[in-house]
Amino acid sequence: MKRLFSKLVPEVLILVAAALLVTMPSLRGPANGLATVFPFTVAAAALLLGWRFNRSRLVFAIALLALTEYLLLKGVEAPRDRFYYQAMTFLLPINLALVALLPERGTLTPAGLIRWVLLGVQVLVVVFLAQSFSSKALGFLTTRLLPARWTAWTPVSQPSIVAFLAIGTLLFMAWLREPQSPVRGYFYALIAVFAALSWPAAGAGQEIWLATGGLILVIAVIEASYMMAYRDGLTELPGRRALNEALPRLSGQFSVAMVDVDHFKRFNDTWGHDAGDHVLRLVAARLAQASGGGTAYRYGGEEFALVFPGKGQDECLPHLEELREIVETSRFTMRRRFRPRVKPKNDKSRKTRPGITITVSIGVAERNHRNASPDQVVQAADKALYRAKEAGRNRVST
Repeated sequence: MKRLFSKLVPEVLILVAAALLVTMPSLRGPANGLATVFPFTVAAAALLLGWRFNRSRLVFAIALLALTEYLLLKGVEAPRDRFYYQAMTFLLPINLALVALLPERGTLTPAGLIRWVLLGVQVLVVVFLAQSFSSKALGFLTTRLLPARWTAWTPVSQPSIVAFLAIGTLLFMAWLREPQSPVRGYFYALIAVFAALSWPAAGAGQEIWLATGGLILVIAVIEASYMMAYRDGLTELPGRRALNEALPRLSGQFSVAMVDVDHFKRFNDTWGHDAGDHVLRLVAARLAQASGGGTAYRYGGEEFALVFPGKGQDECLPHLEELREIVETSRFTMRRRFRPRVKPKNDKSRKTRPGITITVSIGVAERNHRNASPDQVVQAADKALYRAKEAGRNRVST
């Protein structure tokens, strides 16, 4: 439940807040007032973050939203304006997907300039079609694929709806494949953009929905920057910086356990760093599920930390022993892409995939009169870890 909640917050809350703001009659006045400053505030924040953190994708996305807002506010009374609207609704999700899925290449770099050129070429092509073949092009963009009553609730044409659904599915699948990627923000922003295009009247509602999409992208950049600073990219556990900030916040009793993967260097030398990374991820997954209310952190290299708020080391020992046994009894299967650097004499890897036993050594210390500060507790746990390794590894020491 907690994992599902984390995938919905804060984006769903922002979308719900925007929906309430533009639909509730009692909020119509504040909504009109907010529409005059909200888009400019979001655009300024996006450009500032894009420049400060070198996030070219955010700059391109905001440029697309600004162009969309310009066309929406211009109106769709004339046939040529209707063509601009339909062309924009068809191309917008495609361009957002390209922005979301292509890697960062800078805004004013050669790759960034190519993206600006491609955007400009699209505008020129649309203008040329509007000038020369607006009726035929508009007929193509408004082709009826389904009964009209199914899509009567939105002015967006059926081909554009198909484009939004296809791009939304693509972004959602990319998000599932890489949960920590910024694609998540673009998926939710796409929902806000579609709401803006489907809004029945021009004005504050459309502006607020588009600005909401931009706000979601701004928050996605902030979250990505936070993840880079405080979360380990390999194991997806909180990193050492997060540990250093979490420990001083603890008051009263707490314990820290330092966990080290036994003979990890030898394992890396035998199977390679890719296999070593695989093992670290698996061990991290076991630590994240440890009982006793401990929070796992990646401390560095093959070393991890577990923090138990409100518990002494004696209370933690059964949970740490259980964790040690879980890691030891877990069978880590070496996949075919992991081959030993030195070919064994009897190579049976073609028939069976070797199972490797991984063990961990654990040292635990509690806060007491001798170890009053968090740093002293960590140092005491680290000394206990070395005692566990000197005693033969694969054990818990205090």
